[in-house]
Amino acid sequence: MTPVLIIIDVQRGFINPATAHVPARVDALQGRYGTVIVTRFVNPEGSAHRRLIGWTRFAPGSDDTALAFTPRMGVRVVEKCAYSCLTAEVRAMLDAAGAGEVHLCGIATDNCVLASAIALFEGGYTPVVLADACASHAGADYHDWGLRILRRLIGVTQVRQGTP
Repeated sequence: MTPVLIIIDVQRGFINPATAHVPARVDALQGRYGTVIVTRFVNPEGSAHRRLIGWTRFAPGSDDTALAFTPRMGVRVVEKCAYSCLTAEVRAMLDAAGAGEVHLCGIATDNCVLASAIALFEGGYTPVVLADACASHAGADYHDWGLRILRRLIGVTQVRQGTP
């Protein structure tokens, strides 16, 4: 069974010195997988991000939401307005691909990658976080903390250094 790759929220608004390496790394990974899914975070009016934490960036259609790399031909881009990527649409795509193992990369290790890995774990998939192709826009400490939490919650062997 071939793993599926999910590239999480590699968007212009999340690119800064701590995440600048991620677009090239995810771009290089795309060709190694038969099925690739890309997520794009949007923050519409009334979202929990706006209501509960006062975060207003990433409004639909804003420059923040533009992808910071070019998905290869045939890749589906799925919009989401939550931390986790495991929407009904993504679940259907994973099931159609016969996915068991799902490789994750992108931004941010400490929130959207973390939440997605946990949701996949709880949803019956085997999440694998490709640590070298992840980062946090909050900085290296947050990336490292996210990896530590992921090792504890989804398993040490599910967080991998180096690309497959």
